Amino acid sequence: GGVGGGRVLRGPRPETRPATRHVSDAERRARLVTRHRLTPQTRTDDVVTITDDLVALHSTDPVTVYLSAAARMAAPALAPVSDALYQTRRLLRHHAMRRTLWVFGHEHARLAHHAATADVAAVQHRNLMGYLAAAGVADPPAWYADAAAQVLDVLSAGGPRTAREVGAALPGIAGLELPIQGGSFPAHSRVLLMLGFEGRVLRARPTGTWINGQYRWSAADDWVPGGIGAPLERRPAAAGLARAYLRTFGPATRDDLKWWAGWTVATTMAALADVEAVEVSLDGGCTGFLLPDDLDPVPDPGPSVALLPGLDPTTMGWKARGHHLAPDDAPRLFDRNGNGGPAIWVNGRIAGTWVQRKDGAIATRLFTDVGRAARAAIEEAAARHHALLGDVRFNVRYPAPVQRELLAG
Repeated sequence: GGVGGGRVLRGPRPETRPATRHVSDAERRARLVTRHRLTPQTRTDDVVTITDDLVALHSTDPVTVYLSAAARMAAPALAPVSDALYQTRRLLRHHAMRRTLWVFGHEHARLAHHAATADVAAVQHRNLMGYLAAAGVADPPAWYADAAAQVLDVLSAGGPRTAREVGAALPGIAGLELPIQGGSFPAHSRVLLMLGFEGRVLRARPTGTWINGQYRWSAADDWVPGGIGAPLERRPAAAGLARAYLRTFGPATRDDLKWWAGWTVATTMAALADVEAVEVSLDGGCTGFLLPDDLDPVPDPGPSVALLPGLDPTTMGWKARGHHLAPDDAPRLFDRNGNGGPAIWVNGRIAGTWVQRKDGAIATRLFTDVGRAARAAIEEAAARHHALLGDVRFNVRYPAPVQRELLAG
């Protein structure tokens, strides 16, 4: 049972509206810090637990996966992430919400595939059929079915391979050039991409080091028995994904969930109804939602400091960020497309940004005064990142707008 008896959303037009529980910005930050493992007492070295607790880790920039996990580990290390991705394979890379590349645990990968990726795959399949027709293929569906079978045979026979290796093994497919947006692309690369959206192939080890974003491909059933998992209808999948999101990011508004999942209003409303989400009022007059078993107040978790990488799930978890970011600071951290750069989080707020300089030093820039204790904790967090990265140098794919000033010294 919860506190305050908020309105349970059981359908699109409930007839009664009991008193609504209020969740202040301060409590939202307490929830954020606790659920996102940003305090020392919530750290763990189980990277699968970290990933599941955040629903998924952004993988557009491969560095994000490792640094998002490391910031929440008791003993920051790179090897546990690689092991979970490529040895035990308890984590999977997959395109999903907003056509973004993510890293998931198995259950969330399955939910996200059927609740989000399947819609993207349908669009991509339609596009591919058009490209094949434009390239002179008489029967695009039959051509794709045959090409997909050949690609899967090559991957199953030879294990994970790069796109280049797949093309070399299948010159008949690779030799077909597809006209796409003014360019020309070998057909095998689009077949691999399409199979990825369908969940029939998965990204295996990168072709270079852990900061590299070019991956080998593996047949999904060979990499993880059962692949993404048994078929699941879209609506229960969406409800499962919404439940996971609200557990981590709630209270969140309808627009937050819609944006994060890349859904329509109708899908978002149906998912909220299916999980019996409870309406709560938020500071600023907005309406948010919590799960019906998650209404109890969350106590203050105490001081917390974390240096999170660009596109970290915490930074990218809400469309409206007023509860954790001052409006004047948003243009310093987020680009015009809404991509968040590396962020310094202090007590559940974004207080600044950081970057790795060419000499390996971690440079920080605070947007506000955080006090002596927090500044010391920031220095300690920066030292942990410096030690973790060692000789590795990386460029942030979506840097904070102020990063250039930091790099200049």
